Order: sequence, then C-alpha cells, then structure tokens
Amino acid sequence: MHPMIERPVRLVAYLGVAAMFGVLLALLVQTVAPGSFRATLALCLPLALVYGFQCLSVWYPVRQLPSSRAGAPQLVLLLTLASLASAAIWTAAGHLWAAALAGAAGFPDLPARFAVALPLFFVLGVFLFILATLVHFLFVVVERSRTAERRGLEREVHAREAELKSLKAQLDPHFLFNSLNSVSALIGSDPPAARRMCYLMAGFFRKSLGLGQKEQIALAEEIYLAETYLAIEEVRFGARLRCRFQIAEATLAFAVPPLVLQPLIENAVHHGIAHLVEGGEVTIAATRNGEHLELVVENPCDPDRPASRGAGVGLANVRARIEALFGHRARVDVEAEPESYRVRIVLPTVAAA
Repeated sequence: MHPMIERPVRLVAYLGVAAMFGVLLALLVQTVAPGSFRATLALCLPLALVYGFQCLSVWYPVRQLPSSRAGAPQLVLLLTLASLASAAIWTAAGHLWAAALAGAAGFPDLPARFAVALPLFFVLGVFLFILATLVHFLFVVVERSRTAERRGLEREVHAREAELKSLKAQLDPHFLFNSLNSVSALIGSDPPAARRMCYLMAGFFRKSLGLGQKEQIALAEEIYLAETYLAIEEVRFGARLRCRFQIAEATLAFAVPPLVLQPLIENAVHHGIAHLVEGGEVTIAATRNGEHLELVVENPCDPDRPASRGAGVGLANVRARIEALFGHRARVDVEAEPESYRVRIVLPTVAAA
C-alpha cells in the first residue's frame, strides 16, 4: 500500500495540500482568463484533488525501478514521456469537467476560459508529475536504505549469536579437560580426594549445564559457580590454595554472562597458584562504579615460572564473549606484573531477569 494512504493522518494532510493547490490554481486561472471566481474554484478544486491521486500512482512504477544507475538516460526519457502523458490526461479531464459544469452549474463561459488557461494547466501538470516522481524516488531510496540497514543489523545479530554459541561450546570442554587432568593427578596419590573431586565436578556441571544456555545470569549464581569450582581445586591443592571473595551486596542482583569468571579463576589457579611452592590467595571482587559493574580476579605469580603451554583459551574466550554481547559498552583489562596477575571486567549495570 502507498505510504501516504496507509495512514489516515497522512492522507488527510495530503488532501489538504492538494486543496490549497486547487485554490492557488484558481487564482492563477483568474489572472489568465478572468471570470467568475466561484466557477473557477468549482473547476480547479476537484481537478487539483484528482491530480493529487494521479501523482500518487507514481509510487508503484518507481518502486520497481532498479537501484543501479544503469539505463539512466532511458529512465529520464521514460519519465518525461510519462509526465507529458499524465498532463495530457489531466487537461483532457479538465476540458470534460469544464463542459460538465457549463451545462449543470450554469457556467457557460467556463469551457472557453479553460481553453485559454489550457497551457497553464498543461505546464503545471508536467511540473507536478516530475515533482511527484522525484519525491517518490526519495521515498524509495530511504525505504531501501532502511531495509538494507535492517538486514545488515540482522546479519550482525545472527553472526554474534553464532559466535556466542561457538564460544560457549568451547567453554565446557576447556574446563573439563583441566579438571580431568586434576582428577588424573589425584587417582594414584589420593583416591578419596579424587572421588570427592568427581562428586564436586558432577555438581558443578549439573548447575552450569542449564546456565550455559542463558545469555545472562545473576552475579549471585556466578559467584556460586566460582565457589564450587574453587572447592574442586582445593581438593587438589589443599592449603596451598586460599580464596577471598570481596563481593558488594548491591552487585549480586546484576546480570553477567554465565561462566564469565570461571575461566579467569581457572587461569589464576593453574597459571598462578600451581607454580608457587607455598601457594597463594585468589581474590575475586565485585563492585559498582557508577553505571558499571567491575569484576576483578587477582592472583600471585612466580616471576620465574615457565612460559605457559596453554593457548590462552580462557581469557580469549572471555574477551570475545564480552565484545560480542556488549561491544564498546564493556571491556576487559589485564594487568600483568612479575609477581601478580589481575584481570578486570567492566560491564554495564543491568538487573538480572
């Protein structure tokens, strides 16, 4: 449907403009062929309304025109001929209408006056048709631009969704691989500890399995998963692994991506605490800073530790997920010192559903 017709308010406004043009046309006719203004208005007002609808019909062929510039000369020629034909049809309708008014309304001189003003009607008809064509071209260009923009955004959303699904698919196998290595290390030396670790892992996966399908969860649930994971690692490291949680109460209801802290804590344990003979403390903090939620994972490091053989999957995964979900509204900062490692995630504050 024509965009001018699909909304009654637009149609009424358009008809108002057409009626004003009818009055202006009557004044012009009065200057070219003086006579009864009442007769002139009776002639021009209906003709202006009719030509208004005639110009609206341009919308349909214009929409079918290709968006490329190929064939532009032929297009200009076609539109010129169309404007001439439209003006000719309009003036023919005007001649018939003037004859009808002469017989029905008692305006005998109206056909003669119309004949005098015929060039004026024809020129205005051509001009208005060309103007209507240009306006409709503008409408079509805007419509196509919005459609292209919408499709681009839809493609971007689909790409981000696919990326997030891929990243989530990486997360659980990565954690499982490291956890199974820990169980394997305990089976020979401490079978009860290995059994306890398997029990804790089953609880962790049972809880995280459902959460991994969600885009966001409450920070309270994320902290619970972090505590469960650290409990698993404490079975292996014993007193060497110490944990400190500094979580502001007001932040627990904020939404975060599921399992966003777990890869960072995993790195803190396996690439930090594991290389220290006396172990160390992993600190997990959450604070609100204005309109942002700040999450921090910090751990001590051995300055002489060997280079990590890992591919950095955990941190890279977190960075990619944060960028895909929030774009420039969030960031991940890393502060690597010889004896400490600190990762800070800054997220917009959004209440969890």
